[in-house]
Amino acid sequence: MSGTVTMYSTSWCGYCRRLKSQLDREGITYSEINIEEDPASAQFVEKANGGNQTVPTVLFADGSTLTNPSLAQVKEKIAV
Repeated sequence: MSGTVTMYSTSWCGYCRRLKSQLDREGITYSEINIEEDPASAQFVEKANGGNQTVPTVLFADGSTLTNPSLAQVKEKIAV
């Protein structure tokens, strides 16, 4: 299964590492943005999460987001 999503993360986030590993294993392509290195992305994550910098926040092609989603949630969202 393939689909492109954007994952907002930090270098220290264990949940981010877990989701990246799962996406890699399933062959799901993604772009990763470290919010510690990109203030505009940090603001986007805050807006998506009620003012909190909660990661991973995943942005989908339709403009929707999920915060700390499971692999199943990502797969469901990108299913054709």
